[in-house]
Amino acid sequence: MANIPEKYLDLLQRKKAFAALATVMPDGSPQVTPVWFDYTAGLVRVNTARGRVKARNLKAGAAVALAITDPDNPYRYVQVRGRVRRVTEQGAVAHIDSLAKKYLGQDKYTNAAPGEVRLLCEIEPSSASGMG
Repeated sequence: MANIPEKYLDLLQRKKAFAALATVMPDGSPQVTPVWFDYTAGLVRVNTARGRVKARNLKAGAAVALAITDPDNPYRYVQVRGRVRRVTEQGAVAHIDSLAKKYLGQDKYTNAAPGEVRLLCEIEPSSASGMG
């Protein structure tokens, strides 16, 4: 597991930065989605709903990349490449609620569709580099 350089940890731990998550489609083409995320125990964690394109691409072992831009300086960013370590429903609702608190200031995520099944995806970084 790669360590994120200290000078970029603020983007992962303290700022309300969004990540552009790149996954790979079954035909090998790239797919990119802006996502909420958090960083804990050396893992980048994202959340999605079953049935979405990124959910279908985020399988254990899948290669992914994230570009996280500093909301205060668009010329400063960190790129994290890695592999999906785990995808689980366990804890996914609590996780999306914690992300709603971080990004919206709300205790609960209220944008879920009826019957939506949330997925918590853990990404293990293999490399990280940035600029600024």
